[in-house]
Amino acid sequence: MSLLNKHGIIERNATLLFVGSLVVVSIGGIVEITPLFYLENTIEKVEGMRPYSPLELAGRDIYIREGCYTCHSQMIRPFRDEVERYGHYSLAAESMYDHPFQWGSKRTGPDLARVGNRYSNEWHVDHLIEPRSVVPESIMPSYAFLATTPLKVANVTAHLQANRAVGVPYTDDMIANAQADLLAQADPEADTSGLEERYPKVRIGDFDGDPAVVTEMDALVSYLQMLGTLVDFSTYDEASGYR
Repeated sequence: MSLLNKHGIIERNATLLFVGSLVVVSIGGIVEITPLFYLENTIEKVEGMRPYSPLELAGRDIYIREGCYTCHSQMIRPFRDEVERYGHYSLAAESMYDHPFQWGSKRTGPDLARVGNRYSNEWHVDHLIEPRSVVPESIMPSYAFLATTPLKVANVTAHLQANRAVGVPYTDDMIANAQADLLAQADPEADTSGLEERYPKVRIGDFDGDPAVVTEMDALVSYLQMLGTLVDFSTYDEASGYR
């Protein structure tokens, strides 16, 4: 009881209270920070993750340009209601090649972290052209102009090189074939053997329904269709017992 009463000495002495608080915060900081000096990487590597293909990367740029992140997050929190609605909670490794990441802080529309392969290309095109044609309650504006705007990337090679400079593991082969890979992914008649080898699980085809030209719609839909498709989450379910 006498020990418990001694806290009053510290509480009545501002200097002792300050020193005591400083000691406690310092110890806590050391415990949290010190391990980081011994870790080469704080993100656990996940099998299946790869850099974006040139077309997907261009689509991601359009996604950011049009402000899609202001209404849609790409981070499923580890809560039961979110997991049941959207799928497996997000892993840090899924954002390791994102500059910037698209976690978001607000959801006017649903989370898109697992939207890939959930709908057809045609659904995405219809949704972007006239959102209420497929989701009557949607308040999303129309992005019909994407379907008639030819995709223009000033320098695809330089784009990949810039990403490699900040840690995205684009190889020399990927960079050398960047322009060809961008066009081949949207062309169902192209030889895509090299593309598929460089970017496993890449989705190939005419995304916007117009094979005559590669449009911004092609790029954006290709990006949406790969979100959440690279990692086999069944292996995580079996290992962790998570369902």
